[in-house]
Amino acid sequence: MTRREFYDCIIVGGGPGGLSSGIYALRASMRTLLIEQTAAGGQMVLSDMVENYPGLRSLGGAELAQHFHDHAQDYNLEVHSQEVVEVEPGLTCHRVKLADGTTLKTHALILATGGSPRKLGVPGEDELYGKGVSYCAVCDGFFFRNKTVVVVGGGDSAAEESLYLAKLAQKVYIVHRRAQLRASMILQKRVMAEPKIEMVWNTIVTRIHAEGDEVGGVELQDVQSGEERTLPADGVFVFVGFIPNNKIVPAGVKLNGDGYAVTDDKCETDIRGIFAIGDLREKYARQIVVAAADGCTAALAAAHHVEMQRTIHEGGGAPSALGSG
Repeated sequence: MTRREFYDCIIVGGGPGGLSSGIYALRASMRTLLIEQTAAGGQMVLSDMVENYPGLRSLGGAELAQHFHDHAQDYNLEVHSQEVVEVEPGLTCHRVKLADGTTLKTHALILATGGSPRKLGVPGEDELYGKGVSYCAVCDGFFFRNKTVVVVGGGDSAAEESLYLAKLAQKVYIVHRRAQLRASMILQKRVMAEPKIEMVWNTIVTRIHAEGDEVGGVELQDVQSGEERTLPADGVFVFVGFIPNNKIVPAGVKLNGDGYAVTDDKCETDIRGIFAIGDLREKYARQIVVAAADGCTAALAAAHHVEMQRTIHEGGGAPSALGSG
């Protein structure tokens, strides 16, 4: 497929938000390109099981990602595997620069770049990454069959991944800095009912130490008493949140204190025609269904923006409303 130089809409990121945007953008008859550096699906590919996507009671994350991708391909969504290195906003169009030197132009740009796992920032973490330190249980859990692992975190991801690891490991310790998990109640009940999982409350990891060239255990500190101890373990799985991938967000876009893009209710940023969705956008909940909803909203708003641009350039009348259903 030959890549055009100019598009009505360019989407950067192929997670649930980006793919949802692609579907709605094509339904609005926009010339659309989705750029994804890696495999489509985003973070949902890493989920063992998704049980809260409406209409699909229980489905593997990778399988759900494939459904999103296949649905987008039903509309012949143009997808290119490439890295976006810079975005240059403009008055009438925006420029998207790729790693191969190509520059593309678009009236509407939807940024769906997601986020990356937040690190603990403790000694041994970087040195032992891939040698027992992991940020994805579905990816690496197999290597810890019948072994002892530590999960750090207290949210939905930590709970879900701990339950997955309990299917493989001999013992799973969940280390959480508070006295109660932040995960949804249904996940909390499952964690508490799993005999292989043991909670370590009010505790932080201060160091990951090696045995040979692999993880040998973690050093813990009680946040209330200050007491320190060592917990032997073969692996450490870290789930303490995400950092938004905002590297290519242009300077004119407002970011909050945590680096998330601030948008209006149309997912539009301070720069007209540039939208931020999914885990890149400041919002209350970070779920697959919310990212997909963001994608829908941004694409419909982008379609209206594009029609306005066409009207201005072609000297036509007032634009019609786009995108119901």
